[in-house]
Amino acid sequence: MDVSHAANAAAAPLGDAAVIAESWHEPELFAEIFHRHFAEIHRYVTRRLGPDAADDIAAETFLAAFRRRYRFDPERGAVRPWLYGIATNLIGLHRRAEKRFYRALARTPADDVTYDHDERVAARVTAGRVGAELAEALAGLSAGDRDVLLLVALADLTYEQVAQALGLKYGTVASRLNRARRKLREALGGVDPTLINEESS
Repeated sequence: MDVSHAANAAAAPLGDAAVIAESWHEPELFAEIFHRHFAEIHRYVTRRLGPDAADDIAAETFLAAFRRRYRFDPERGAVRPWLYGIATNLIGLHRRAEKRFYRALARTPADDVTYDHDERVAARVTAGRVGAELAEALAGLSAGDRDVLLLVALADLTYEQVAQALGLKYGTVASRLNRARRKLREALGGVDPTLINEESS
């Protein structure tokens, strides 16, 4: 390896898993994980609980991840599903708030949704996609089915990544997603919701 190649290799940014491993000995390095993924996790929480709860839940996600960083196993997968799993578990402590958010969204015309927040554009898009019937149907899903559905639809995770995030078997993810989609189709008169991303496997 020549000197210039070695310098380029040294300058290349560390991957997420390597950053976490390094942070075991240099905790301040974990800030890089926060900078890389906070906005994405914040958007996800906003779309599930609304902007009022998003700041706190997203911050709690990274605090929990920092405290659990010694337990992160890169052999089990990437950092994103791990973070989404933590966020989803924290959202689980706010199930009533999530149902209230979707039911309020079902009653609110998309043009009336305004947020004094950096996520207002994403929230408007979500409100536009989620019509009244769909919002009400999402509120009516079981917690486990809704978690799987929204990790695929909002976080764009694959079935395998959802399984990793939630500690489920692949088949359980598939069956929950199928059940959730069937219930939504029934609620929407047979229409397949366009916010669901079909995984090609």
